[in-house]
Amino acid sequence: MRGEPSCPKCGGRVRAPGLFADSWQCDVHGTVHPLQPVIPPSVEALSVVVHRAQVPVWMPWPLPVGWLFTGVASAGDDRTGGRATAVACSGPGPLGGMGELVLVAEELGVGLGARYAGIEGPDPGPYLDVEKPPQAKVLAAGRPTPLWLVAGTPDDRAVFAGEARGLWLWAVVWPEQSGLLMYDELVLTDLREAGAEMDLLPCGALTPRILSP
Repeated sequence: MRGEPSCPKCGGRVRAPGLFADSWQCDVHGTVHPLQPVIPPSVEALSVVVHRAQVPVWMPWPLPVGWLFTGVASAGDDRTGGRATAVACSGPGPLGGMGELVLVAEELGVGLGARYAGIEGPDPGPYLDVEKPPQAKVLAAGRPTPLWLVAGTPDDRAVFAGEARGLWLWAVVWPEQSGLLMYDELVLTDLREAGAEMDLLPCGALTPRILSP
């Protein structure tokens, strides 16, 4: 489960900084912020990501009824800190069955969100029609945040993206019909500001969605 760091854009192997480069390198994508190995969901695992994150760690809070925290991932190293975070939650879908949600916050060009979205990356801009009204809105750290439907994604998921705190915010929902969850104006909390409330987080089993986008 612990494994090695990997490329956030393709999942390929990366080379650590060394004699010829002072950054992590992917043979396909060049310089990258390495995706750290995913470990089973727990408050402790989440705390590690939260404490090193340089970007928000978004979580629906309170979680929708019956939903659980089911995984967290982070791209970046000890030197640069987390430059992208992904938090997974699972629970009853709006139309029955199980729904899954992965929220990604990332700096421009990291490419982790596009990988979960199933599109060519690194950023959602080319896939968003911001001339049209946003299809969803969330309340992110108290601010109304518009999200647009991302075009060209696989049929098994619904993907929304926008900007929060000057960074990309992605919401990837499986199955596609569970995208209705995003029309309820979810309230998102940046867990870097959550404090002791995080100890109350209900944890479920690790979702494969966070392991293999």
